[in-house]
Amino acid sequence: MGKDEPGTYRYNETPTYTTSNGCPVFDPESSQRIGKNGPLLLQDFHLIDQLAHFDRERIPERVVHAKGAGAYGEFEVTDDISDITIIDMLKGVGKKTKLVNRFSTVGGEKGSADSARDPRGFSLKFYTEEGNWDWTFNNTPVFFLRDPSKFPIFIHTQKRNPQTNLKDATMFWDYLSTHQESAHQVMHLFSDRGTPYSYRHMNGYSGHTFKWIKPDGTFNYVQIHCKTDQGNKTLTNEQAAELASSNPDWHTQDLFDAIERKEYPSWTCYVQVLSPEQAEKFRWNIFDLTKVWPQSEVPLRRFGKFTLNKNPENYFAEIEQAAFSPSHLVPGVEPSADPVLQARLFSYPDTHRHRLGVNYQQIPVNCPLHAFNPYQRDGAMAVNGNYGANANYPSTFKPLKYQPVRASQEHEKWAGAVTSEQIPVTSEDYVQANGLWQVLGRTPGQQENFVKNVSVHLCNAHERVRKQTYTLFTRINPDLGARIEKATEANAKAQARL
Repeated sequence: MGKDEPGTYRYNETPTYTTSNGCPVFDPESSQRIGKNGPLLLQDFHLIDQLAHFDRERIPERVVHAKGAGAYGEFEVTDDISDITIIDMLKGVGKKTKLVNRFSTVGGEKGSADSARDPRGFSLKFYTEEGNWDWTFNNTPVFFLRDPSKFPIFIHTQKRNPQTNLKDATMFWDYLSTHQESAHQVMHLFSDRGTPYSYRHMNGYSGHTFKWIKPDGTFNYVQIHCKTDQGNKTLTNEQAAELASSNPDWHTQDLFDAIERKEYPSWTCYVQVLSPEQAEKFRWNIFDLTKVWPQSEVPLRRFGKFTLNKNPENYFAEIEQAAFSPSHLVPGVEPSADPVLQARLFSYPDTHRHRLGVNYQQIPVNCPLHAFNPYQRDGAMAVNGNYGANANYPSTFKPLKYQPVRASQEHEKWAGAVTSEQIPVTSEDYVQANGLWQVLGRTPGQQENFVKNVSVHLCNAHERVRKQTYTLFTRINPDLGARIEKATEANAKAQARL
């Protein structure tokens, strides 16, 4: 294996890929699950070890979503949806709930420009009477992957080359062109949607599928959309580049200044709903993060509105230390079998324990309105009195009250062989991407902007990677592939002459 001493390998030899304890792994991009679409298995050491190590790669900034801005606000129920949910926060038109929010770029470092071409994080923490409910959304309804083992690998390609410490177009496109389930998200990212004008002018999407419990104990599958009331507004590639130079903190400043002027930004919230029976017959796998539920087939139903109306007094204490997680749920909402969501349920609290400490929920911005868990105590920075003299076990001398909250057992019963396979790319993975290409064609200049946005970035990649990337766009749409290739090669030749 070309091994000189423990932990080292000769560069010119090919080592065998293994887990961190040296066990060979056949496919580092797959995850163990029950059946082809079932939930993940906690026994998958490679996945858990990858995520746990990935969460600790950067100290102290977030490994993703490092650059961000946030504020406080309020959510209000605007429409009665009591027929589809028992979530306490959503009971009763006019009911209000306090919240804290954080917007962010995904791949950029803490000092990166707000206007960079990058997805945006869109997180909300609601302080409900039944616990904190976190929405860890993005400003795009899809993502680059649907196999969670790929997430650390993918993010590495969006960061810096380990040798040069530079952003690297070759590794960026080498990954995307060889993982073509990313096609739909690539179409979003390199359209002008990839450079929002400001945080106030972008939408938020759950992307993941969740389960909402109905009053009769059964459930529906849901996805949530937050539509900006300020109107969607984007930047061209040139405008984004100019802002990156003239004011790299533009999004941060715009949000803060708007709230200071009392021009409080707001978003209207909608839910898409599929019954389990409808989900089984649906064309698209509802657990696939690379797909949307077409609104023509699954219409939006309005249920609320949130407004940001108060800036933090101290950014570090209130926004930088805010810890959001999709596993922070409340009675009436449950995770689905979406494998990326399942992995995030572990990964997010794990990174918070690393970045902020095991008692991160005691930090004021993360504290729920009501919490009593004397069985979870001690650890670094236990600053809430550590539950005093209360027993740290189920004591018969001072019994506790337990609310009967149970996961819905209806419909979702999994049985199958344990598999460890990537979800294969098929022709279906290009259908929605081509649909977005057609949508861009309805607005003058948007297809042209897309081709230019891709070509000025892709032209910096190695020639072989450029060629394999043209196949990605050709599979989406032959005309798109031809236009991308022509523009990119022209830019590459122009650069070669410099």
